[in-house]
Amino acid sequence: MKLDDTTTKTLAAALNFRQIRQEILSSNIANADTPDYKAKRIDFEEALARAIDLDKLQSLNTTDEQHFDVGGGGFNNLEPEVYDDPNGNVGLDGNTVDRDEEMAMMADNKVMYDATVQLLNKKLGLMKYITASER
Repeated sequence: MKLDDTTTKTLAAALNFRQIRQEILSSNIANADTPDYKAKRIDFEEALARAIDLDKLQSLNTTDEQHFDVGGGGFNNLEPEVYDDPNGNVGLDGNTVDRDEEMAMMADNKVMYDATVQLLNKKLGLMKYITASER
């Protein structure tokens, strides 16, 4: 069992992106009273799916070395997209932050972060068990 397999890389990337999402949501809440502030969002699920791409369904065939590989991409160039939320309701001061929605999203993100940590711990525990049993 390899330490840098796809599952471990995926879980590590998911943890990093969940942390970034938590920071963005915290920033949105902190700026809830700032005039003209636009709530930020981050999408990493699609980028993560492209990086995993176990079935090679999202890859493009490159038949020439000058073709760009815009398919799977792998984990080395995995970048989330941070953007202004286009669905936010604009208040009288131009602010699009809804505190209740942001708090709900933070709670959901924390649950997903904790679940990812548990999965990573189980994976590493399994690796430790296999290593110890091989002696």
